[in-house]
Amino acid sequence: MDLLDCYRLLGLRSGASFTDIKSSYRRLAQQYHPDINPDDERAKEKFIALTEAYKLLLEVIPPAEKNSSEPVSPAMGTPQNQPTRVKETRRQKSQSPPKQPPPQKPKVKPPHVAEIERRLKWKSYEQLQQFLKQRRFPQAVALAEALVERLEQDAEVRQWLAISYQLWARALIAEKQLLKARIYLKKALKTDPNNKSLINEVQRDFKKLEQVF
Repeated sequence: MDLLDCYRLLGLRSGASFTDIKSSYRRLAQQYHPDINPDDERAKEKFIALTEAYKLLLEVIPPAEKNSSEPVSPAMGTPQNQPTRVKETRRQKSQSPPKQPPPQKPKVKPPHVAEIERRLKWKSYEQLQQFLKQRRFPQAVALAEALVERLEQDAEVRQWLAISYQLWARALIAEKQLLKARIYLKKALKTDPNNKSLINEVQRDFKKLEQVF
């Protein structure tokens, strides 16, 4: 099961927040729990799949996002029987110079997250190739767009999306949907503007459009 399947199973979009993942899992797990559906094998299988998807997504969620969703314990508050100490602390804070924020460290993904994303990338690439071979261009574009949303810094993934746009545009030209084809050719150029080979191909496609017009 890849990450896209996990999000779909929980009824979420790719890259959903930890709060949304947790809320959706609780709702669906309660619906399909074996105790509520004692004689329903399909519900049991659904519950197991939901749990596996939830556990896999938890490995991808950054720890900071998980911690931010946890409520702060009231025990961390200031005792009410020490007013003098509170005043002194506030006075000291007001007199001390403002602290400089610590320098931000570059974000480095944990090794297990990087490996999960690598597997997601290449599994999605295989599926993308199948969609393109079957001329299922809307599905190919939707898959590539979701992958770019997840791996926005990956130049190779953006190239896949640009090629998907271009191939769909060519199919639209053949179907005489010229205005829509022009839109997707422009999207291809915007998605991967430094790809000279793609630019040359798209320019030839624009010439075909002009000839049809």
